[in-house]
Amino acid sequence: MKKNGTVLLTGNTGYIGTVMTERLKKASYKVVGLDSGLFAENYLYDVPSAAVPDRQIMKDIRNISGEDLDGIDAVIHLAGLSNDPMGELNPALTDEINRKSTVTLARLSKSKGIGRFIFASSCSIYGISDNKTAVKEDGELRPLTAYARAKVDAEAGLAGLADRSFHPVFMRNATVYGLSPRLRLDLVVNNLLAWAVTTGEVNTMSDGTPWRPLVHIQDFCSAFLEALAAPHAAIHCQALNVGKPDGIYQVREIAEEVRKAVSGSKVKILNRTGSDERSYRVDFSKIKKVLPGFKPQWTLDRGIGELLEAYRKYELNLDKFNSDKFFRIRAIRSLMESGRINKELIVKEVTR
Repeated sequence: MKKNGTVLLTGNTGYIGTVMTERLKKASYKVVGLDSGLFAENYLYDVPSAAVPDRQIMKDIRNISGEDLDGIDAVIHLAGLSNDPMGELNPALTDEINRKSTVTLARLSKSKGIGRFIFASSCSIYGISDNKTAVKEDGELRPLTAYARAKVDAEAGLAGLADRSFHPVFMRNATVYGLSPRLRLDLVVNNLLAWAVTTGEVNTMSDGTPWRPLVHIQDFCSAFLEALAAPHAAIHCQALNVGKPDGIYQVREIAEEVRKAVSGSKVKILNRTGSDERSYRVDFSKIKKVLPGFKPQWTLDRGIGELLEAYRKYELNLDKFNSDKFFRIRAIRSLMESGRINKELIVKEVTR
């Protein structure tokens, strides 16, 4: 896709979407954002003007229409219920939002002649694997949750639409971490560091043994920018694991890296959830061949350092950590209790 083209970015006001908007605009793309505004108040610091899209559509992804796609050259689809706890809140709703709406958006895109459709899938679709062998894209899919199942089914739906004029690509990202104005603290690195900063203890809820592939939010965005610029033939109906070979850790190893960064902190293996069933090592060799320009820049210690500086600068404390602000499931429940959304997660009051 040529520079100065227009990208529809769904979920643009979220944790990743805010950073992705800034990266797209810096790369000279025009950005049309589409978001329901569900997490508009969940921020660590003000969103910079560089992360504001050229045009904003405040709309639930379930209500997408052909008119929303007028003038669009490519789609980056991030919107959806964003993790396993959110997905389990209502599995049928998860399927509606994460699978059905994805396929609907793709069909509309295809009918509008939009050929490039970049879908944020997830490495969580591998579920559990033989941890001696890293899973490749053609490996067995073992989705353990409603969230992961919806991602698998969405990929299948998109693949069924692929043809000479429609080129979906499935970006199976590792667990994202790193700094964003719309911070999330329900992601493992961000969470463990928040524990250390606010309590002095790096609390792991599992026994620390599960394997997690990690990708920094900036590297995640870089992969999508490469997919946006790649020839259609390179990405056509491809699944790509997004991460890097030296970014695979056991949870206890991540905790130890956090301990080293926060002076005086101690690792506590709480083992409240036992050995988490979701444990997988992922092979990241394919993306280097398909998108040779993708060169991850961030190491775990550098990412932790950036987050630590921000946590201190913006005074993250235990009250803020325990609030509804930075955990998706808590935020949803709070919105429901306040009557601002209903059980179908329809926003009654859009916050801008």
